[in-house]
Amino acid sequence: MPVGVPQSVLKGTGSGVLPPMLEQYVALRDKHPEFLLLFQVGDFYETFGEDAERASRLLRIALTHKSSRDFSTPMAGVPVRALDHNVERLLAAGVRVAVADQIEEPGSGLVDRKVTQLLTPGTVTEERHLTADENYLAAVATGDGYALALLDVSTGEFRCAAFHTRTALYDELARHRAREVLLAPELSGNPALLADFQTRFPVMLSPANFDEEATRAELKETLGEVPGSLTSAALVRACGAVLGYARVTQQGRLEMVRRVVRFEPGAHMRLPDAAVRALEVFQAQAPQGMTLMDVLSETRTAGGRRRLRAWLRAPLLDELSIRARLDAVEALTRAADLRGAIRALLYRAHDLERLAARVSTQRATPREVASLARTLDLLPEASRLLEAQDGLLGAVRARLGALPDVVTLIRAALVDDPPIRIGDGGLIRDGFHAELDGLRSEALGHRAWLAELETSERARTGIGSLKVGFNNVFGYYLEVSGPNLSKVPADYRQIATLKDRARFTRPDLREREREIARLETSAQRLEAEVFTDLRAGLAAHADALAEAAGAVAELDVIAALAELAVERGWVRPQSVTGGARLVQARHPVVERATGGRFVPNDAHLDDTRHTLLLTGPNMAGKSTYLRTVALCALLHQVGSFVPADHAELPIYDAIHTRIGASDDLAGGRSTFMVEMSELASILHGVTHRSLVILDEVGRGTSTLDGLAIAQAALEHLHATRAHTLFATHYFELTRLESEHPGLVNLHVAAEEDAGGLTFYHQVIPGAARQSYGVEVARLAGLPAPVTTRAARLLTALNAEGDDRKLTRELATLDLSRLTPMQALELLHTWQREARSTAEGEEKEVRSL
Repeated sequence: MPVGVPQSVLKGTGSGVLPPMLEQYVALRDKHPEFLLLFQVGDFYETFGEDAERASRLLRIALTHKSSRDFSTPMAGVPVRALDHNVERLLAAGVRVAVADQIEEPGSGLVDRKVTQLLTPGTVTEERHLTADENYLAAVATGDGYALALLDVSTGEFRCAAFHTRTALYDELARHRAREVLLAPELSGNPALLADFQTRFPVMLSPANFDEEATRAELKETLGEVPGSLTSAALVRACGAVLGYARVTQQGRLEMVRRVVRFEPGAHMRLPDAAVRALEVFQAQAPQGMTLMDVLSETRTAGGRRRLRAWLRAPLLDELSIRARLDAVEALTRAADLRGAIRALLYRAHDLERLAARVSTQRATPREVASLARTLDLLPEASRLLEAQDGLLGAVRARLGALPDVVTLIRAALVDDPPIRIGDGGLIRDGFHAELDGLRSEALGHRAWLAELETSERARTGIGSLKVGFNNVFGYYLEVSGPNLSKVPADYRQIATLKDRARFTRPDLREREREIARLETSAQRLEAEVFTDLRAGLAAHADALAEAAGAVAELDVIAALAELAVERGWVRPQSVTGGARLVQARHPVVERATGGRFVPNDAHLDDTRHTLLLTGPNMAGKSTYLRTVALCALLHQVGSFVPADHAELPIYDAIHTRIGASDDLAGGRSTFMVEMSELASILHGVTHRSLVILDEVGRGTSTLDGLAIAQAALEHLHATRAHTLFATHYFELTRLESEHPGLVNLHVAAEEDAGGLTFYHQVIPGAARQSYGVEVARLAGLPAPVTTRAARLLTALNAEGDDRKLTRELATLDLSRLTPMQALELLHTWQREARSTAEGEEKEVRSL
């Protein structure tokens, strides 16, 4: 665009020539059109034109105007000191941010600037912009199924997987909670698919290059080859696209990415997103609620917390791997002193995974390199503590790797407390670099001359009040008070006059000052070079650092689970084949939230009782019981002890849940439709090795429709022989116990008396007598006239219901197969029920 014609991005008025600074802004902005550009102007980062209007709206800052003689454009800015805070706000709003810094000191002309940072939600690496959790950038492509690539730029973790169904892809994406997602054109260009995706995942969508040739080139550039594990074009495109996007934001630096790991979803327990949400693994359903992750978060390091999340996302299916984790946890539960020493040691560790990634990309600050050394210093002690351990703990010890050469090098090079930035100086230790020592020594000699100057000049001139001073305007000067001005020697040259004193300089003073400045500038430049070389040398150890970081994270999780088991009285579960038996099991989150005031329960499932039908009133604890069993199963396959007095558990291939539902207003789906969709997914995916938890299936529609659906689903699950816990208010289903061997009725104990309804939260054999809905409504505070009227209506409706029940039974009765004795027993049963109903109606009439 010709000079003098305003760029559209500036949204300016007028047609004059753009000021040079705005030309510079436009040039940088055009190189990064997808980013909001923060452009340093002195002590502020300014935005102009469209960016200014956007920044003003998002950050709620004042919108002004930048004007020259013939041109004016909107302008908004934030102070340099407030950059980080405002960048975080922009990232949280889903905005990509480019930061353009002044790269030279201001002078008489235009200051040179360049973009030093490209920040997006999924690719930030600076610790101040990150939480302790993972920070995933995801890419999705299609082909023969779906391909997903996940990259955490802050640690270098790079994983991918292929999926046959979109549901499985969605489950994996939901578990990893990517902050930014790249969709291939065949997905982003399909309005229906895009709408479905955006409804499920309110995350930032960003454009990327999914061309297969370009993505192959990107893989070769970063990893040296196209890995053989990427067996489909979709995997190549997803992995290459995520790397290409990250390379742009990291301005070419992807050294932290060493390899891509393809994981097989079938190698771990299937944990659908609906189950993760219903069990509140990572996110509580109540605004201030607690999650399973909150309960388990006894880790001492950021890497340990991330590793714990990874274990919860992918519970194990391999019995030997589960046993190895449980063995390690048990070893530390039995050794309190060892456990305490390990946890005390880890408390002093920094985030080794992210430090290793920062070092490998040459972006670690001096203070971060010092933190790396302090953390590596802990490894020999950690190794010594584990020297008597075998199994998983022994394997962790072997991976720790003391890296003594790295620590020695850092200690020799850096001062104990280095500055944050390289340019601040004073970071390389004396004696490490001879040339640097020489420059410092020479500068120190000149400063010593300055220090002695005041004493020598007082003696030479006889001016006892003479002082040597310094300011940024005049540099070094000699200051003489008014009464002594007559004593000033001829070689002094006056440079300033104040009210009661004057300031002077001398040629040799100026020369010394220039020499000090030259030496200190040279020393500062050389110091930066020495540090850069040090950091480059550390990058050669990136693989060893990453291995040690993984070992530290794993040790942290094992020690945390052991600490939790001891504190809470959890037990080691036994891995068994077939059945499940929990004695006095507790819900880990509810127990923690209530301070230990929890009524424990037993649970028993095997081939003779694989379907448990649970009835009882609302608020009695049915849902808590269901979740307790599911969470114990999940913890077992994570490798954790469980909250129970005794636990025997099989290895489940999946945990399926349908507990509670809500409208999907954005997707146009009712509560019932959401419920049926989740139920359909369960019924299609369940196997005889699954654990199924269902609560109140069919309640979102009419009573008869709901009962029919609930019974059909229950019978289907019973036929699969999956371990199923089915909570319901449809008491008609309890009769199925006599028709389906393996289906057992249970209920939550409650008692109604003159004082109201009492919940015992105890699960006992048999079916509940009634749901106590009216009593629960009374407890909830409904007005007395309403609950009284509801009780009377219930009695009448029950009578009608009994009539309908008798009609249904007569209609379905096969008289040709009925013996005389069976007919007599059936008639006796109907008579008993009729008399009971008549007595109830008489009491109702009398009460009226």
